[in-house]
Amino acid sequence: MTQTPAAWVLLLPFLAVYALFLVYPFFRGIWISLHDWNLLAVAFNPDAKSFVGFENYVRVMWGRNIEWGPLSRPLVQGAGYLGVIAAAGLHLTGRVTRVTAIGLAVLGFLAIGLGGFAPGEGGRWYDRRFWPTVGNTVLFVSLTVPGVTLSAMILAAALNRETRAMSVLRTLFFLSQVLSVTVVTLVWQIMFSPRQGLIANITQTLGGTPITWLTDERFAMAAIVIATIWWSLGIAMILFLAGLQDISRDLYEAAALDNCTGARAFRHITLPNLKRTITLVVILQIILHFQVFGQSHLMTQGGPNDTTQVLVRYIYQTGFRDSELGRASAMAVFLFVIMGSFSVIQFIIGREKK
Repeated sequence: MTQTPAAWVLLLPFLAVYALFLVYPFFRGIWISLHDWNLLAVAFNPDAKSFVGFENYVRVMWGRNIEWGPLSRPLVQGAGYLGVIAAAGLHLTGRVTRVTAIGLAVLGFLAIGLGGFAPGEGGRWYDRRFWPTVGNTVLFVSLTVPGVTLSAMILAAALNRETRAMSVLRTLFFLSQVLSVTVVTLVWQIMFSPRQGLIANITQTLGGTPITWLTDERFAMAAIVIATIWWSLGIAMILFLAGLQDISRDLYEAAALDNCTGARAFRHITLPNLKRTITLVVILQIILHFQVFGQSHLMTQGGPNDTTQVLVRYIYQTGFRDSELGRASAMAVFLFVIMGSFSVIQFIIGREKK
């Protein structure tokens, strides 16, 4: 057997499993999103569904008297304006390539454009919970990704030494990554407990009043973000350690001759050489955290008052609690478009030359 038929024989089992469990469910989900599909009704009578075209998308994402404004959602659109300005500035100063700058600018324009739609006078969204849920998810991602990236980079820089103590600490910091979401949320529910939690005990020792983290609208999202940052540090730290160990020691020795050490060496040598690693970590974290579910579901049940309701949990409730499988599939396709956009950006950046 020549190489080509042998390769197909070896690939065939993988391709069959991939098509059966990933490709077919994906297109099946798109097809369901084009139907009025009640989960229970169709389970007992397969003919109970009806083709409605894009009506599910309209019901979920649009409404009556919807208007666009440049600052309808200051947080989301403000981040978009900053993204566009940053893309232009970084490209003009030569810190990023044109492709990366275009990718950042496109994301910025998407945030400005999509975030600018809001109900005008007498108008309303057909699904009043969808866009606030998307906003909660974007807020969660915008807080978690910088937190994970900065914490992991600082930890990696501090632990990048060949000693036994550093090896033990690297293992300890990575251990949180192997825990299941159930264990992580249980640990942090105890930590945030206003009666017997560690944080409450420290607050009382200092003379303060314990915060009800998980039931207070002002702190519930922060509690989920803190738990997620602690849980997600491991992989990001390992990626940064790999990037740090790829930097030649000759650069630091040459810089030391010019009295460039410590923080100056970190700024002028470490950060520029970690640029691709930082980009990789940021994009991977964005894709990962748009799929947040367990922390919101187990720690706060989406509350209080939907302040921690995230997109995947809303899709789950719509599909399996309300039995609106067509509408849930439309929201899942929307989530796929967001994550697919970041995957394309990661692919483009990964192909760039150094």
